[in-house]
Amino acid sequence: MDILSRLSATTFPFIKMPLEQTLDIVGKAGFRNVDLIGRAPHLSLNPAETDPKAVLDAANKRGMKIANLATYVGAGFASEDAKEQQKEYDDTIRAIDVAAVLGSRTVRGFRSPKYDHAKDIPRIAPLIRKCADYAGARNVYLCLENHGGEISGVPEKCRELCEKVGSPYFGVLYDPCNLLTKGADYRTGFEVMKNHIVHVHIKDGTKENASQKTTMLGQGLVDTKWVVQNLEGIGYKGHYTLEYEVETVPAETGLKQWYDAFRRVVGV
Repeated sequence: MDILSRLSATTFPFIKMPLEQTLDIVGKAGFRNVDLIGRAPHLSLNPAETDPKAVLDAANKRGMKIANLATYVGAGFASEDAKEQQKEYDDTIRAIDVAAVLGSRTVRGFRSPKYDHAKDIPRIAPLIRKCADYAGARNVYLCLENHGGEISGVPEKCRELCEKVGSPYFGVLYDPCNLLTKGADYRTGFEVMKNHIVHVHIKDGTKENASQKTTMLGQGLVDTKWVVQNLEGIGYKGHYTLEYEVETVPAETGLKQWYDAFRRVVGV
């Protein structure tokens, strides 16, 4: 499957817009896949708020696919409250079921600053494994994004969690820019986590005065061509999601610029 067919865009910049309007904008920019934010009005795990079949119909009507779900389920697995753990488990199973209905490859979750602590790895790994077994039977992958906590911001800890879970259906969402802006080397991080990468976010940025600055794609310090070449070199089969986070250029116009920049830089 070629790279362009695996290119998607997150709907997060349009979270206040109705889903159909969002899909129209993303499709007009050139994308055939979307990484759907798990919040109403785009998608909710609460059946009373959104109907997954209606979401699927809206995408099919436009010749688009819901490639990935950003639901952030599972963060409370580290809780000492059994009821909270059970709720997180139930929500994660619900997210997997919704992903299966939508034909989505991955479910993004397991992120909360409250519970993103290395000491919790032994507590959360068995629960994630249980969910991953359920997901695997439905050909859905679960993933933890490398964000910035004691686990999610440290490639070695991301790898440790993946190894303790021990399932090919749980892995890392590799975001080079997140690593860059948190002071980590995204190339080294790739080497550390490469056997566990199941999803990818692409954006660009710099680090100025110890604060994150996201730039237009191709104007920062992330070598997108290097990222894609190395992922393809290890046989990566997942999606490349352009995660638009630029405040100075409206996403309605900037997303098309990112689509064109990605194609130009990568050569697809």
